[in-house]
Amino acid sequence: MTKETAGLPETVMEAEGLPESSSLPFADAIPGAVLDADEFGIIVDRDKLIDFSLHLRNNEGFDYLSSLTATDYLGFEGRTAEDRFEVVYHLFDTKKGGDGIVVKVRLPEDDPQLPSLILVYPGADLQEREVYDLYGIIFNGHPRLRRIFLWEGFDGYPMRKDWKEAFYEEEQKPFKNRWPDGHYEWMEDKVPWGDNIRYPDGWDPDSFVPAPPPLPIIHEPPGSGEPGHIKTDRIVINMGPQHPSTHGVFRMVVALDGETVVGLEPECGYLHRNHEKIGERNSWIMNIPFTDRLDYLASMTNNFGYVLAVEQLMGDKGKPTERAEYLRVIMSELTRVANHFWTIGFLLNDLGAFYTPALYNIEERELILDLFEAASGSRMMCNYMRFGGVVRDVDDEWLARTREIVFNRLDKKTDEMDHYLTENEILMTRCVGVGHMSAKDAIALSATGPMLRGSGVNYDLRKHRPYGIYDRFDFDVVTNDGCDVYARYLVRLGEIRQSIRILKQALDQISEGPVLNKKPAYVTRVQKGEAYGAVEGPKGELGFYVVSDGSDNPWRYHIRAPSYINLNTLAPTTIGYKVADAIAILGAIDIILGEVDR
Repeated sequence: MTKETAGLPETVMEAEGLPESSSLPFADAIPGAVLDADEFGIIVDRDKLIDFSLHLRNNEGFDYLSSLTATDYLGFEGRTAEDRFEVVYHLFDTKKGGDGIVVKVRLPEDDPQLPSLILVYPGADLQEREVYDLYGIIFNGHPRLRRIFLWEGFDGYPMRKDWKEAFYEEEQKPFKNRWPDGHYEWMEDKVPWGDNIRYPDGWDPDSFVPAPPPLPIIHEPPGSGEPGHIKTDRIVINMGPQHPSTHGVFRMVVALDGETVVGLEPECGYLHRNHEKIGERNSWIMNIPFTDRLDYLASMTNNFGYVLAVEQLMGDKGKPTERAEYLRVIMSELTRVANHFWTIGFLLNDLGAFYTPALYNIEERELILDLFEAASGSRMMCNYMRFGGVVRDVDDEWLARTREIVFNRLDKKTDEMDHYLTENEILMTRCVGVGHMSAKDAIALSATGPMLRGSGVNYDLRKHRPYGIYDRFDFDVVTNDGCDVYARYLVRLGEIRQSIRILKQALDQISEGPVLNKKPAYVTRVQKGEAYGAVEGPKGELGFYVVSDGSDNPWRYHIRAPSYINLNTLAPTTIGYKVADAIAILGAIDIILGEVDR
């Protein structure tokens, strides 16, 4: 094993050369916990997972659970029913940075269960529920293990390899009736009306009793048991999914004591389309435009994260050209600027300053979308990046227009926004001290991006896990230890300035040359293996975990969606505040439902 390929920290690599019995990483930490290790991570006994995770967190510094997902290896070469399922954890050190560590637990087909890590890493909450929902893997000890995207009673677990949708055609694309001959038919026309849905065996609509609606856990306010306290009824209300301030079809089930929030349960899935199942049917290159539909305000960074993951499996064949590296950074930082202008504008909208701040900020975003349209042909679904580079070059006129906006406009507009908003009395009254989340809690809840840095945690992938050519640029990681909605606003404002700083350097340094390291090709060949690629998107860490069996299609395609995982923070930061504050707290998280629900 080598450090570059093992997915293990440098301290683990010191075990190389030791006798076989003691060469396993952390073998002596928790006896019997580590079963095996390879270039992709450490295989751990499920019965000792909690003890081993506690050791990694408390003694080895891996305090941050970034990604938790699963893979179904049914039919994969070398795997049997005894190790059909694999749960994968990506852990990192927020203080030292670096590549982190990958922990895996293999589960048999007839007993897919393991302990929940929610008490070790509270950020496992929503991710474990997702794995349960889509794979049927049970996390023992999880306090609310129920479906998160699908409805209770849904037939089967759709991410399993033996689950087929109602309109199932083939396992992999391109489907034969569409390519190469192009004589396709609509499968819907072949399915009789009423048979386009599958019910569980023995299901009877007359006797079916739907699951009760989710009710939040009630957290009694301080002093509720003291003499003289007036006991009031708890009111449970729905905020969303048809509510403009939930930023899409998202529902908060909120329990109130008067106007104080005493319980909150997030409800997702209204926009769920099983993005990852479709991604595993797609060919490798077909997923590039598919990522545009995740955070549809940040398609360039979506592309970037995915191609980084696949390029790891391609080796030297996936190495981008020099000019393409600069174009990737330029597009990503323009995306960050556009996203943060939009987010700040609509945060003010949520606070009641209807439309004026948002429209002022949208003007800057529109200018950036003009640049995206000129470069890619599309304003929002850009489909711009490719394995080994980008799909097309930009001309001198495009670079001149970009320089004009970056050097002569964005700084002034950022200063203007800062002048009118930052010390605005209403904004400060509504945001300062609201939605408190300490640095310790932010790390524990797997918060990322401005949510994490707004709690004073200095952790940014561009600095602490550098990718692309970000190590060439001089910029600062923006943090604020206010730990509230106002701090998250200030972090985004500061990140706009730092992105402008990066853009100026990139535009000065970009050189001539090709933008793709090979001829464009429809079929992409990648070696067998797995990889995790991540970028610091506008919402935080956007990661892609891919597994290849050496074919033209991914065996596993998973998105570490920052909008979704940041929702771990919603209830803890809202309970105890007023119902009106819930809107501001959610707005400061900055979710996009295409990325949340997938």
